[in-house]
Amino acid sequence: MTTSPASSASNELVERVVANLALVRARIASTGRDPSGIRIVAVTKTFGVAAVRAAYDAGLREVGENYVDELVEKRDAVPDVGVRWHFLGALQTNKIARVVRAADLLCGVSRLKEIEKIAESRPGMAIYVQVDFTDAEGRNGAGPAQVTGLVARAREIGLDVQGLMTVAAVGPEGARKAFEGTAHLADDLGLKERSMGMSEDLELACEQGTSEIRVGRALFGPRMVISALT
Repeated sequence: MTTSPASSASNELVERVVANLALVRARIASTGRDPSGIRIVAVTKTFGVAAVRAAYDAGLREVGENYVDELVEKRDAVPDVGVRWHFLGALQTNKIARVVRAADLLCGVSRLKEIEKIAESRPGMAIYVQVDFTDAEGRNGAGPAQVTGLVARAREIGLDVQGLMTVAAVGPEGARKAFEGTAHLADDLGLKERSMGMSEDLELACEQGTSEIRVGRALFGPRMVISALT
């Protein structure tokens, strides 16, 4: 266990996260994948700064946030400790200039105007393009047919397109379709990273070749548990 100079997470909270992390790695191993070969992003949205510190003390260095205000608050509260900050939420063009100052990687890029604004605000920014296979109204993500064009344009204007990200529909059939489709798209585009799988469906994502999973509840439990331990 590594302790950060900026950490003030309670021992009980850190122990809980360490134990839950072991369970997550066991779930990965149950699919035949090597847990050391899959990046684990600790999703700390709504959990507070203590969750970031506990994840760090448990050995995790990738943290995901969905909301700009939380990202800025937590990054300011846990400075210079080697954390890489993923912004997972849908992007609003009027907030992109603020997001790119706080995030190291933007994972929810799905529209051409976002790509143009990101390149203008922070040239060379690392991004994932988000793919949506559901066709459901209101969900973030580009349709599979749009992804090639978005990736080409982002590369053309100098963004660092590292991979694709997807949020699968609930249920094994929809999840498997999304993960398989995302992996195939990433292969076709020569992209190494495919961010697929969350607390509920990480096994399916591992089976379909994910390179990283994004987990919140599987690490921290319900919000009320975190609140009781901080």
